[in-house]
Amino acid sequence: MNGLYEGAAKSLLFTDLYQLTMAQVYLRLGIGEARSQFDVFFRRYPDYGEHQAGYCVFAGLDDLLAWMAAARLHPDDEARLRTMRDGAGGPLFDDAFFRWLREQEGMPGLTLRTVAEGRVIHAGTPYVVAEAPLGLAQLIETPVLNHLNYPTLIATRAARLRHAARGGSLLDFGMRRGPAHAVDPGTRAALIGGVDASSNTGISLRLGVPPRGTHAHSLVQAIIALGGSELDAFRAYAEVYPDDCLLLLDTVDTLGSGLPNAITVFEELRAAGHEPRGVRLDSGDLAFLSIRVAAELDGAGFKDTTIALSNQLDELTIWQILQQIEEEAPSYGIEPARLVARMAYGVGTRLITSRGDSALDGVYKLVAMERDGAWEPSSKQSDTPSKSTTPGPKALHRVYDERGRATADLVTVADERPTPDAPLHLHHPTEEASRTLEPSDMTSIEALHEVGWADGARRVPELEIAEARARREADEERLDPGVRRLMNPHIYHVSLSSRLARLKRGVTASEA
Repeated sequence: MNGLYEGAAKSLLFTDLYQLTMAQVYLRLGIGEARSQFDVFFRRYPDYGEHQAGYCVFAGLDDLLAWMAAARLHPDDEARLRTMRDGAGGPLFDDAFFRWLREQEGMPGLTLRTVAEGRVIHAGTPYVVAEAPLGLAQLIETPVLNHLNYPTLIATRAARLRHAARGGSLLDFGMRRGPAHAVDPGTRAALIGGVDASSNTGISLRLGVPPRGTHAHSLVQAIIALGGSELDAFRAYAEVYPDDCLLLLDTVDTLGSGLPNAITVFEELRAAGHEPRGVRLDSGDLAFLSIRVAAELDGAGFKDTTIALSNQLDELTIWQILQQIEEEAPSYGIEPARLVARMAYGVGTRLITSRGDSALDGVYKLVAMERDGAWEPSSKQSDTPSKSTTPGPKALHRVYDERGRATADLVTVADERPTPDAPLHLHHPTEEASRTLEPSDMTSIEALHEVGWADGARRVPELEIAEARARREADEERLDPGVRRLMNPHIYHVSLSSRLARLKRGVTASEA
């Protein structure tokens, strides 16, 4: 990242202009320090057309907290902002506003309550709640959404790929196709979501996850162009990396030359005391070729070598490949389960860009203002019910049924502490529908919010990737299989408590 972008990303001006202009309005009105609460939530799950997500995986919080700790108004940014003029030619921002903006370093008065990174989250639930003076709360809207929306989108896609891969190794190859320096948080999110490793070297090493990769067609092409052969190229690679040799087969002819040459090199490696890692296929009918390659490798005594696939893979493609292997492999004497277990998948463009649905519908909405020492609920009304917000300070809980599976996320008034010892009434957020869970229907109710930022500093430790992965895995295991389904997933229940439902109805009626 060059100095221009790096400086902007660490500035309080890393926000939309209207956040600044609104903040100045609040200051002029004398309400800039009035306490406020904003909810962060997304309205709908990613829909990729042929297939849809039934849940999301929360990512990006660590980077957001790092931005909050570093953001300040740099002198050169202030100088640039002072050049802005209004329609009459006067300064767009006055000296009082600049004094206030300089004072926002350290996010004074901000408390951020949040779901832990790596947890499964659902549409309509406040997975982050910001309580802060109104001016500051408005200022951080854009950076909050910027730091959370894209990583959550990518972690969600990675989790779906992880599910489709059925235990196979999953590698992120998307750096070259990603959105500039956003590939670093994208890679981090992919690792949280279930990717085993990434080719993105710098961020992988910083995160403590060794990067992985193979070789490109150009290695073979270059050696052939200089008078050598495909076999020479394979031997050269094996000589340098005898214990990490994974060869790309399809530069010349996958089955006619690539595979025989790879087997020759593998036999030479084994004779020298090394074991080959495997082969990669990047074109053609990947399912059929996987079966044929497995049969030849098995016949040559290399039954445990990896067969890695790449080339525009996504979760639906992987699912289709594995279906074809299950149907076709037995006719070649290959046990499908054994072949599936040795597969690996290099996923690139369709992961790092979330091909099919490239943006998370995450929003940041005002839900309450402090007035005369008490919270005054606020709600955005809309002709579209799904866009109407739920007012008031809130807490978020997850309800587990008698099987120990997540059956609903319950949004309550902030001071509610629901327990499974009494009947629980769940209300639909936008419709006149409800259901009741009896104590016999529940095993536990989990509070999901924790304090992530308060008193000018982060309140959660820097995240370890393994910890976030473990959270995701535990949450996914407690989802019903229908919610995890790759196509037409079952709708997960998000509900309001009775108190919150009454509050929403009351605010809606009073604002009508």
